Amino acid sequence: MLTVGSTSRSPVVPDARAAAVQRPGWWGELLLGLGLFGIYLLVEAFPLPGREPRAHANGEALLAFERWMHLDFELPVNLWLAEQGWIRVFANYEYAITYIASAIILLIWVHARHPVHYRSVRNSFVWLNLFALACFWLYPVAPPRMLDGAGFVDTVRLGNTFLSWGSPMLQGANQLAAMPSLHVGWALWVSVVLARIRGGWVVQIVSAVHVAITFAVIIATGNHYWIDAAAAVVFIAAATWLAQVARPVDRVSASDTFFLHVETPAYPQHVGGLIMLDTTAHPAGPTREWVQQAIRDKLPAMPRYAQRLSDYSPWRRQHWVPHPDIDWDWHVPDFDLTRPDGTPGGMGELHKLVARFQSEPLPRDRPLWRFAVVRGVEENTAAVISLVHHAVADGIGTISLMLELFDSPSLLEGLNETKRPNALQKAAAGAVGLAQLATDGRPKTRLPAGDPPDRRYATLQIPLDDVRELARKHGVRVTDLLLGGVAGALRRVAVAPLPESMLTSVTLMAAEPRPGAEGNVTAAVMVDIPLGDMPEAERLKRIAKATKRLRTGTRVIASRFVQHTLAGLMPAFFHRWFARTVYNERFFNGTVSNMPGAAWQVDFGDFPLRTAFAIIPLAPGTPFTIGVLGWYGSFSMSATVDAALVDSVDGFLAEFRAVLAELD
Repeated sequence: MLTVGSTSRSPVVPDARAAAVQRPGWWGELLLGLGLFGIYLLVEAFPLPGREPRAHANGEALLAFERWMHLDFELPVNLWLAEQGWIRVFANYEYAITYIASAIILLIWVHARHPVHYRSVRNSFVWLNLFALACFWLYPVAPPRMLDGAGFVDTVRLGNTFLSWGSPMLQGANQLAAMPSLHVGWALWVSVVLARIRGGWVVQIVSAVHVAITFAVIIATGNHYWIDAAAAVVFIAAATWLAQVARPVDRVSASDTFFLHVETPAYPQHVGGLIMLDTTAHPAGPTREWVQQAIRDKLPAMPRYAQRLSDYSPWRRQHWVPHPDIDWDWHVPDFDLTRPDGTPGGMGELHKLVARFQSEPLPRDRPLWRFAVVRGVEENTAAVISLVHHAVADGIGTISLMLELFDSPSLLEGLNETKRPNALQKAAAGAVGLAQLATDGRPKTRLPAGDPPDRRYATLQIPLDDVRELARKHGVRVTDLLLGGVAGALRRVAVAPLPESMLTSVTLMAAEPRPGAEGNVTAAVMVDIPLGDMPEAERLKRIAKATKRLRTGTRVIASRFVQHTLAGLMPAFFHRWFARTVYNERFFNGTVSNMPGAAWQVDFGDFPLRTAFAIIPLAPGTPFTIGVLGWYGSFSMSATVDAALVDSVDGFLAEFRAVLAELD
């Protein structure tokens, strides 16, 4: 019987990206600060003509406006402070120091303790100051203490206040910059940041007191109008909003977005692995609850498992956003294939379940993965169906994510030690590769395919050493042998007449080290494979000749350049059109992928992995995809075919073995 677990929702899961946030380096931040100060010096060094008279006129206009509103309370407060002794000294130093100190301390604290918020906080601070500097340049305003005949007392200058224009150290400071008040602006900005990061009524009260004192001080010292403080509020709102809108987002790369664009309800684009577990020591197999906890523990290392896509827009690429409410029982379902008589359901039922998963798109309103636990497959055998969307990872990345979950070394380890071409070599190879891609042609005839496809999935295991020995015997690569076996088997079992050749998309690994094994860094090239009636040795010879030109790597570089670089320059709506134009039956007939797997024993908790099979999606309009993993001594092959092309996928795999037997 087939049973599915009930649905429930988990408690909130923190944003997994926070564990991997890299703090910006101190030197870069200091240089940014110096750059901001440099802009201030430019504003001071190159004022617009007539700055001083315009500043006094603007100050007089602001004061007149306040008088008209009967809210010109600055003068009596200023005259009161001038007579207050130690209170005046305190106000002068509060004016000169605290707004700077509070802003710097906050930036250091956020950088050290809350790095996930730092860039947004820093960016809002930068925007606030850039807006203010623009205002200082375009709309200079003399403070009340500088207006002739207004009667204000400059308490800061009279007190020789250190670190202000009251001391010789800062005599050259721009004093025609009353609008807006950055003293209130910086103090209020600190309060806003604290409210967003820490909250709590104590923090809010302390921040509010600081803002209130700063407001009183700028008025009492004769340095600002109350309108300057009101303007600072507007500037902070604009800066905070812009920092949020323009904040760095975890945008889906162009090569990953490609698979979002080509996906249709009939052709879901998720990849994965069918993992066979040995349950001899624990016949009951892994429980869903145990698997769920294993994935929870690994979320910091697999951030995409706690993220979903942003809403689609035709004008910009989507980005990853936190998804705190993970529906664990949907993401980790539980299946039991045991028959009513208590006997195991068998590999056939497992294959049907995989085909069902392949036919169901992953909903975009949640993280794009599933990890199904399947028991009752065969005696002492359970399985796990691990799926992620192609936008999350390519085939090799999917296997590496799986190995990460199993506490096993990643397939991507050691890639940093691989010698890679320099920029000039890449450019030359890319130019050659683009020319080669342009001459690859298109399929002469389309293979039969249903609409929608009726998927059939099956697997086959052959000793890897036997396959390698057979390839050496014929002087070809294992991939050539795979292509030859596929072509020969299709010719024998196809339900409709086939053309003389088929253009096959062959996935080549262009893997690069990347965090969490995320993203697509593979490339695909086209190989024209003969399907005519001929001895299998002759077919293999022709295939080896056709694939020889692919080994230079130029097509891989060119394919990556198109998929990643050129596509990244395309507007989202054009990229969508481009992807759907080139990734379908008009450009190739099917997909074959030969990937490395783990060459060592892997265990999932107490359950040894016997092997793993690839799960690869059908490209739109194509009727077959073949995947091979070289897994711990096993040539582990999987086939997904459309019943319109092959009605028995098991028969196809049997003929594949027969082709290899003829070549032996």
